[in-house]
Amino acid sequence: MLPNRSYRSGPQAHAMRQPWTIFAATVLMLIALATSASAHAVTPGDAGYIQEIFGVHVISFIYLGAKHMITGYDHILFLLGVVFFIYHMKDVAIYVSIFAVGHSVTMILGVWYGWGINAYIIDAIIGLSVVYKALDNLGAFQKWFGFQPNTKAATLIFGLFHGTGLASKILDYQIAEDGLLGNLLSFNVGVELGQLLALFVILIVMGYWRRSPNFMRQATVANVIMVLLGLLLTYQQVMGYIGLHAHV
Repeated sequence: MLPNRSYRSGPQAHAMRQPWTIFAATVLMLIALATSASAHAVTPGDAGYIQEIFGVHVISFIYLGAKHMITGYDHILFLLGVVFFIYHMKDVAIYVSIFAVGHSVTMILGVWYGWGINAYIIDAIIGLSVVYKALDNLGAFQKWFGFQPNTKAATLIFGLFHGTGLASKILDYQIAEDGLLGNLLSFNVGVELGQLLALFVILIVMGYWRRSPNFMRQATVANVIMVLLGLLLTYQQVMGYIGLHAHV
């Protein structure tokens, strides 16, 4: 007789629960961040440093870029959504590269040419990008509208918005023109390194989690939570925009 697999106990059950526990803890941390910080906020210390330096500072800007990516919970949520149901590394590389190209182009060009967009508006759109991707993972567009959006095109488009959000924040701190291009390229390298580190952690957790017999059911719950987090981010930015103009 085959063993009953509907009940698991001991080390095996603990191993199956670990990825879901890690995901839940991560979501709680993201909720805490979302209720207390702006998605693209630059810390006062970093802002002061950006404003005061002149010339090219490669290592410093690589560090700042990596720090931004790792602490940018909106980026992490969208990246998680993009790779959630991608099982082959080749496809992961394609989608992550598309996202990287999108946010690199608008970040560098946005700062270089001074394309500024209200931070509340762009961050609200970024929040909606998380909502979109989670709904896509839930199959909502096919269920509700009978069609499947082009996921690669959507990843590129939202990547452009993510880069624009960062560019808008950098412009607020009036980075010096002396060494601007070198510092921007260094910052972008840091962003990509941070993205690779975040992706590495995500793929490890997802790899273990997908082995769980309850993965698909838990994945539905996880993506619903991501929808709610995206809506929370969007709501915060919309209310911030309304509050800003209410005092003008």
